Amino acid sequence: MLKRTRLSLLLCGMAFSAMLVTAGPAAADPTPRPTGGVEDCGLDICVGAGTGTGTGGGGGGGGTSGGSTGGSSDKSTTCEIGGQEVPCQHAMWGTFSGGCYYKLADPQPDASSDYWGGHKPGDGAIYMKSCPPASIANGDAGPIIQGLVWLAESPGGQVDPAVLAQQAMDKMTLRGPDIGMAPQPGSTGVVGMPVWMWTEVAADTWGPNTASASVPGLTVTATARAKNIVWHMGDGTSVTCTSAGTPYQKTYGKKKSPDCGHTYRTTSARQNGQKFTITATTTWNVHWEGGGQSGDLTTTRSSGTTARIGEVQVVGD
Repeated sequence: MLKRTRLSLLLCGMAFSAMLVTAGPAAADPTPRPTGGVEDCGLDICVGAGTGTGTGGGGGGGGTSGGSTGGSSDKSTTCEIGGQEVPCQHAMWGTFSGGCYYKLADPQPDASSDYWGGHKPGDGAIYMKSCPPASIANGDAGPIIQGLVWLAESPGGQVDPAVLAQQAMDKMTLRGPDIGMAPQPGSTGVVGMPVWMWTEVAADTWGPNTASASVPGLTVTATARAKNIVWHMGDGTSVTCTSAGTPYQKTYGKKKSPDCGHTYRTTSARQNGQKFTITATTTWNVHWEGGGQSGDLTTTRSSGTTARIGEVQVVGD
């Protein structure tokens, strides 16, 4: 027997009413009523379970430490309830299909749970089903009926792989450069002498960094690699390095860095704290594949340090 949980009261109705006002087009196919046993949601109970049809949607985007960009579907379709447009994807309730929302239960119930209805974990999945009444489109603060149901595949069909790609990227730990410099911060460099810059190479500072996100029947794997590091040197100049840079060794003497360096032409005496403030920003390219599709996302991460630069004083005879 499927266990039902009824969430009534004004709060749920107000939340959904607000969602109706702000809903916009989402990247998803039209969502006909589910087939295979899923019935309409009444005001008091949601019954049945089965397979949804159509295609759920969503889009990539969002980001941290400078943001991320990426492609999204060129489809522009909408979902409706009671003639009122609603989001096809909702962060709290999941994917809209046939008048209800479905969100993958996390964690999934134990294999012995009655919710599986005789099916085995991995054979479909258990979803939380939330069914706002059609009257809520008119501003009614009606109840939202919820219950756990088994579905053979993701509700609304296949989830947009770009949505999973964004989720996979969000799982990664991506950082700005783990900065190395010569002269080292805390020491003093000299005007006209080479400065070497580099980052320690690790999965979270240069890549590759890989993560996956899944729904039943679809897995998207994303791999992040650093594209370049832009070093803003604090003197009004910037240096773009397409490699991690070369760590300085004493045997290099006064040579310039072969791949990531800078030469200051003025001292830092007039800067705040008599030091140049340096910001190094890594641009990460994130390539993803899954569901027969592929794409790319971009995000940035930054780190900072300082450099004290002085002049060589020549003492006459």
